[in-house]
Amino acid sequence: MPTLTNAADRLIDAFDHLLRAATAPTAPARPMPLAPQADDPLGDLDRRRSAGLMRVNHVGEVCAQALYAGQALATDNPVLRESFRAAGREEADHLAWTAMRLRQLDARPSILNPAWYALSFAMGWAAGRAGDDVSLGFVVETERQVEEHLARHLDALPESDRASRAIVDAMREDEIAHGRKAQEAGAVPLPTPVVLAMRGAAKLMTTTAYWI
Repeated sequence: MPTLTNAADRLIDAFDHLLRAATAPTAPARPMPLAPQADDPLGDLDRRRSAGLMRVNHVGEVCAQALYAGQALATDNPVLRESFRAAGREEADHLAWTAMRLRQLDARPSILNPAWYALSFAMGWAAGRAGDDVSLGFVVETERQVEEHLARHLDALPESDRASRAIVDAMREDEIAHGRKAQEAGAVPLPTPVVLAMRGAAKLMTTTAYWI
């Protein structure tokens, strides 16, 4: 991909990214993780539960695309910009995997995905404009919260839904790696009120996305 050399190009790229992440299906660069054993047949209650949880995870990946795109747009550091874009490309696999799993579960993604994207993009851009060290701290805290969230989903998914569990486990490993890289790159801790606000926003998103 050619280097983005000016703000106009970067804005156009960000808008194109919004359309692709929030509405268009994506093909993963990496194959979807496979469970070591085939699923047992899922009853209707378990299928609905898995669908709700995977819809939440799909929304989380829409938000991840937006956060990284906003941070990439905001920074003036070309090395850090490419780092954010690379992380976004890895997260795009998660977006594709969760979309594929939703289709397998005969379920739809959240109808609020464009709104989640817009809100997250604004948060990522604001974090980026606060400074590169703060932006990296935002990545560390985001990935810490996502890791905790995915661990809870591993406990909540039906034991018989091995396919969804394999996807969530692989996503969790990637999130841990992203947070570690951001920490090593010079992240600073975020103030407690910011961390609490992030948790509140995540709670709103996960509660709503399970159903809508």
